[in-house]
Amino acid sequence: MDSFNFPEIHVGIAENTDAPTGCTVFYFPDKVQTAIDVRGGSTGIFGLDEKLTAGDAITDALCFAGGSRYGLEACAGVQAELLNKGYTADWTNIARVRGAILYDFGYRESAAYPDKALGMQAFQNARSGVFASGPRGAGINARVGLPKKEPAGQGMAFGEWDGTKIAVFTVVNAVGCIVGANGNVLRGNYDADTQTRRSMLDLLDADDLTLPGGNRPRAEENTTLTLVVTNQALNGWQLRQLGRQVHSAMARVIQPFQTVWDGDVLFTATTNQVETATYKDVVPLGVRASQLAIEAVLGCYSP
Repeated sequence: MDSFNFPEIHVGIAENTDAPTGCTVFYFPDKVQTAIDVRGGSTGIFGLDEKLTAGDAITDALCFAGGSRYGLEACAGVQAELLNKGYTADWTNIARVRGAILYDFGYRESAAYPDKALGMQAFQNARSGVFASGPRGAGINARVGLPKKEPAGQGMAFGEWDGTKIAVFTVVNAVGCIVGANGNVLRGNYDADTQTRRSMLDLLDADDLTLPGGNRPRAEENTTLTLVVTNQALNGWQLRQLGRQVHSAMARVIQPFQTVWDGDVLFTATTNQVETATYKDVVPLGVRASQLAIEAVLGCYSP
């Protein structure tokens, strides 16, 4: 388990290990202001509205789930559990849950998906300060690369500078492979015959991106889901720009990224607690958050 010092974020997971599939829930007891950046060509989103796209949405909890569109039921489960925990049917006190899903039916025979009960369980398991990295929660059956995928998972990174906190959480289940700083492939695109990993350009040159026998990725078969949370006070425009900057930076370590086969979605959220001089400008804040996002991707698997 990885630890982080951000008490305003509670994280819980629930898994069906027989499938395998699962979900990861982020609960904010004091609510957060939220924005979304949608880049993938095959997305599935829960709770999408105009306020979210404007960066002015208030969110109580966020759920990442496997199971493709069936997994959106887990998000509804989180919302139902919030009702059980004190939210009401009053218009001013209805639970506000956002979420997104990934396709994790590959490399398993079961059609099980994160349902309402699993979403409720993940919320019940939510605790502050800890995060399960690797093939856990929504990333239990996540994989990366082509033509045969390698196991990946979920990762996180946290940092604090002069009172400004940033936490990044990501579930990596991409068409692309994970690439290091020097351009070498760290995860995905593994060639068992040569025991090496090839770049996407090498696969393309060898005509291996569209291999016969069903190895071409199907729509919605891949997705990277990311959450960036800060305590720095931001308006809606700044929150949207932060998401765009971080989401773009992630292409440094996932290649290719945000393809037509991926459902890549990034949420940004702020608790609006501090206004540190350096980081009230969204550009340096984004530089810090981008580096953390890269570290989170690299932490989604065990070498």
